[in-house]
Amino acid sequence: MPLCYGKVFGQRWISSIVILYFSTFWVAPVMLHPQCLDFKPPFRPLRELEFCVMYKEFGCCDYQKDQELMTKFYQVMRNFDYYGYANCAGFVLELLCQECSPYAAHLFDAEDPNTPVRTIPGLCPDYCSQFWKKCSSTIPFLTDNPHVAKIKEDHTRLCQYLELDDMDYCYPHLLSNQNLTQNLGRVQSDSDGCLQLCLEEVANGLRNPLAMVHANDGTHRFFVAEQVGLVWTYLPDRTKLERPFLNITKAVLTSSWEGDERGFLGLTFHPQYKYNKKLYVYYSVEVGFDERIRISEFLVSANDMNVVDHTSERVILEIDEPASNHNGGQLLFADDGYLYIFTGDGGMAGDPFGKYGNAQNKSALLGKVLRIHVDGNEKGPLYRIPPDNPFIHEQGARPEVYAYGVRNMWRCSVDRGDPHTKEGKGRIFCGDVGQNKFEEIDIIEKGRNYGWRAKEGFSCYDKKLCANISLDDVLPIYAYPHKMGKSVTGGYVYRGCEYPNLNGMYIFGDFMSGRLMSLQQDSNTRQWKYNEICMGKGLTCTFPGLINNYYPYIISFAEDEAGELYFMSTGVPSATSPSGVVYKVVDPSRRAPPRQCHYDPLPVRVKSNLIQFIPQETLIGVDTQSKNRPKPQPTESVDWLQELIDRLAELEPDLTTHLPTTTTTKSSRHSRRGKNRGRSRKGKSRTENAPEHQSGAVRLVGDEQGRSDRGRVELYINGEWGTVCDDLWNPKNAAVVCRQLGFRYALKAAKKAEFGEGRDLRIILDDVQCEGTESSLLRCKHAGVGTHNCAHNEDAGVICGNSGYILEV
Repeated sequence: MPLCYGKVFGQRWISSIVILYFSTFWVAPVMLHPQCLDFKPPFRPLRELEFCVMYKEFGCCDYQKDQELMTKFYQVMRNFDYYGYANCAGFVLELLCQECSPYAAHLFDAEDPNTPVRTIPGLCPDYCSQFWKKCSSTIPFLTDNPHVAKIKEDHTRLCQYLELDDMDYCYPHLLSNQNLTQNLGRVQSDSDGCLQLCLEEVANGLRNPLAMVHANDGTHRFFVAEQVGLVWTYLPDRTKLERPFLNITKAVLTSSWEGDERGFLGLTFHPQYKYNKKLYVYYSVEVGFDERIRISEFLVSANDMNVVDHTSERVILEIDEPASNHNGGQLLFADDGYLYIFTGDGGMAGDPFGKYGNAQNKSALLGKVLRIHVDGNEKGPLYRIPPDNPFIHEQGARPEVYAYGVRNMWRCSVDRGDPHTKEGKGRIFCGDVGQNKFEEIDIIEKGRNYGWRAKEGFSCYDKKLCANISLDDVLPIYAYPHKMGKSVTGGYVYRGCEYPNLNGMYIFGDFMSGRLMSLQQDSNTRQWKYNEICMGKGLTCTFPGLINNYYPYIISFAEDEAGELYFMSTGVPSATSPSGVVYKVVDPSRRAPPRQCHYDPLPVRVKSNLIQFIPQETLIGVDTQSKNRPKPQPTESVDWLQELIDRLAELEPDLTTHLPTTTTTKSSRHSRRGKNRGRSRKGKSRTENAPEHQSGAVRLVGDEQGRSDRGRVELYINGEWGTVCDDLWNPKNAAVVCRQLGFRYALKAAKKAEFGEGRDLRIILDDVQCEGTESSLLRCKHAGVGTHNCAHNEDAGVICGNSGYILEV
C-alpha cells in the first residue's frame, strides 16, 4: 500500500455549436446539462447528417437516426399539397430534429421520471403560436398522444400543454441562450480550473481493493484483488462470481491496522494468457522471522476458467524486506513482452541502508524497476534476463535492474497510445511516493536513475548525494507538495473509446488527501499541464447511474479490456474493512457516437453462483436553484429554411420506405434506477389529463425477489395494463421485450405463468409472432388487441440480461 505518513440552423443557429471542441477547458455555468433521449451525453456524429444538419457537429443523432427522421418527415409531408408543404415543412423539420438537440431530454421532458415523455418537444409560447396558426393540421401526423388530439383545436390549451416547466430549455429560445451553447461538448471546469467529471459505481463491499486487471482474453471480465489475498471475478455486466478467482489469504502477510502496507499487492496476466493461462502475483510473506516480498506464477484451472489452480504456484522471485513499509507492489507486462517488477526501497525513512541507500545501489533489488523474461520457463530457470537490460554487463549490478533510484512506486501503467496515431504508445507512467515534501510522477526509461534518495521530486533530499555530478538523474514530469497530498497513487493515460475529450489525459490521485488530478501534454511545447479533477457540481452528473462523490482513500487505478478508466478507494484504509468501492470515470459533457464503442465479449463458462451487483452510492448535492433566465427573444420567421426545404422536396425518396417505429425512443424506466433522487420537481406540474405511459410500454412483475431483469410481461395499450397470454411464446418475442427494457439479451422466454398469473388484468395480446427486431410487441404480428383464446395460466414472461453467459451449476 502507498500509505506513508512521513512524506438550430441558419441565422438562428449559434455559431459556437459549430466550433465545439477540444483544446481548452472552459468555465461553464453550473446548470449546463446536455442530455439525449437515451439519458446519455451528446456526441459528434461519425458521418455527417443530411437532414438535421443544424446538429451535424454535435447533438444526439447519428446518421442512421438522421435518415429515420428524414423518412418520417416525408411520411408527414406527403399528406399536404404544395401550399401546405411551403408553409409547414420548416416547422415539421424543426420539430422532428429536436430529437437531435444536445438538450433533447429536456425538450421532451424525458429526464423527469414523474412525467410522460413528450412526442412533441417543449415549445416557447411565441413559436407555438406561430406553429398553431400556420400548421396545426400537421399535429395528428406528429403525435399519437390522445390528449393532444383532444386539445389541438384550442390554441391556448395546446400551447400551455406544449410549454416546458423550465423555460430556459424551450425551443427555440435555448438556441440563443449562451449559457447553454457556448461551451457545449467540452470538459467543464469551475472558476478554479477544476475539471468536472462524474463517476459510475462498479463494485462495492471490497476490503482494500488495490488492483483491478483484465486478462485481455476477449471475455471482458475484470479481476479485483483485496489486500488480504483474495481476487474476485466480475463479468461484463458487473455480476460477481461467488467463488473467488484466487485465495491465498493463509500465505499473505498483512494485518487489520490502518495503513499496513503489507499484503497482496499486485496482479497481472501474461500477454499470451489466452493460450498459456499464466498470471503473476506480488505479495508479502513471512518466512521464519523474515519478511519478504514474493513474486509467483500461477496457472488457471483446466476445469474452471474462473478459478486459479492453487497447486500450480511457482515462486519466481523473493526479496527480503528489512522493514514493514515501502513494499512496492506493481507488476505489469510492457509492450516488449517482459515482466516489470516495481520494488520499494526497503522501508523506514530516508532509505538508510548502506552508504547510499538501496535505491542508488544497483547490487540491491530494492528501490528498483526490475525487468525479467518469463516465457518458456517450464523447464530450466524460472526467468531469464532480457539481453538488452541496461546493467547486464556492469560488475556488481544485478542484471534484473532496468531503472533505479525509486522510493516506493505505487501504481504504474503502460500507455496504450493514441487510438488513431498511436502517439505515446508504450510509455510507462509511475507515481513515486515521497518522503517529507513532494510526490512525483515519472515516465520510466531504460537505465535511468530517478534520483532517490538524493532527490525528492525536483528538490534535494540528501544534499551530499544531490551534489554528485555523476548522479545524472531524470526529473519527474510533475511533482506536488505535501499541502496537496502526501501519498501519490499513480494512474493511467485515458485511451478508451467512450469519452473522446479525455484522450491523452493522465489521471491519477492521492491516497491521503483524496485528490483526483490530471496531466496533459501540450503537443507543441511537450510540457505537462496540470488540472485538478472535481466531482460535477449542480446538475452536471444528473444522468442515470452516475454519482458525484467517492470515498477519500484512493488506493489504485485500473483500465478494463476496452480501455475505460476506473479507480478504487475506501472509507477505512484497513485490509479488513469492507468499505472499498470501484468507480468508473465518466465525462458528462460528451460521449462517443452510438455503436462506435461496441464490443461482443466472448462467452464465459460459469460454474459458480452469481452475485448481482447492487449499487449503494447516490448522487449528492444537486442544486435545483432557479437559473438566470434570459429575456425571451422574438422568434424569427422560418423563411431561412426555404433553401433546405426546396432541396428536400427535390430529393424526396420513394415513400414506400419503412417508417420508423417510434419518434422518441428511450430506454426503460427500469434502467434509470431513480437517479433523479435529490432533484426536486421544477415549476408547475404537467396537465393532469396527460397519459401516464406510451402505448406499447412494458413492465416486468411477479419475481419473488423483486429483480428488475425478470418477470411476467405486462403491456400498456389504450390506457390500461394487460398480460400477454401465449403458449407459443418464444425467444424472439422475449428479445423484443428485453431490448425495450434496456437489456442486451433475452436469456429465457418464460411460459405457463412461470412468474404467476396476472388475474387482476385483462389478457391483452395472444399469438404474438416477432422477428426479434421490433421496437415493441405491438409492432409484431398478433391476434389483435384484446383478442385471445387462452387463459392466465399461459401468461408469458422473460428473463433478461446483458451477457449471454452459459450457466453450469
